[in-house]
Amino acid sequence: MADDSKSIIITGAGAGIGRACAERFLEHGYRVGLMGRRANLLDEIAARHSNALALPCDVTDPGAVERAFAQAHQAWGRLDVLFNNAGQARPSQTIDELAVEDWLAVVNVNLNGSFLCARAAFRIMRAQSPQGGRIINNGSISAHMPRPGSAPYTSTKHAITGLTRSLSLDGRPFNIACGQIDIGNALTEMAAPMTVGVPQANGTVGPEPTMDVANVASSVLHMAELPLNANVQFMTVMATAMPYIGRG
Repeated sequence: MADDSKSIIITGAGAGIGRACAERFLEHGYRVGLMGRRANLLDEIAARHSNALALPCDVTDPGAVERAFAQAHQAWGRLDVLFNNAGQARPSQTIDELAVEDWLAVVNVNLNGSFLCARAAFRIMRAQSPQGGRIINNGSISAHMPRPGSAPYTSTKHAITGLTRSLSLDGRPFNIACGQIDIGNALTEMAAPMTVGVPQANGTVGPEPTMDVANVASSVLHMAELPLNANVQFMTVMATAMPYIGRG
């Protein structure tokens, strides 16, 4: 591995979209920080790649996030990219049925976790030489349009759009770019129920088309590979026939 290899931290790297992206970046010679709560899954990836660094971490824990980013910075000397991907949802339910604890849990991971990781990455990117870097936030189709019974998830994903825009503006003086990828129906364990049946806006339950998660990995890599004077501000990558365009 060359000393000038670019570096990236990926949150939620143990499974699903995060794992697919980690594998793709490792294949392209990146030094990859694997951040997630399940250390065994991270170690499994790291055991197969000399340029992978397992960073077991709960993104909702401010101290743990700071320690993980410090560990990566110490190992690499710089940070080029953060993919803010960790997230969770809850089963479909109307807001009156939603437990307050479930609301807080989703907000804590999806929004607070993204804030804490962006904050740590921004600090490193601002101070390093050459100055700058890139933050990519996982927004989701739900950053634009809700599914039935998805108040916590949809609210956090709309908030991620605000975070993306704020980071884009605040990062300009320091050569820090920020973009957002909005993903629709990538076939992972989390999205598997869509192939069987999920609630629709018209009150029915039905299956939805999905796409290979590899399409997400290649899209995130494209965003990361741009020079810092160019940026994909917002990208939507989705299963072509999913019931999104045409609603309303």
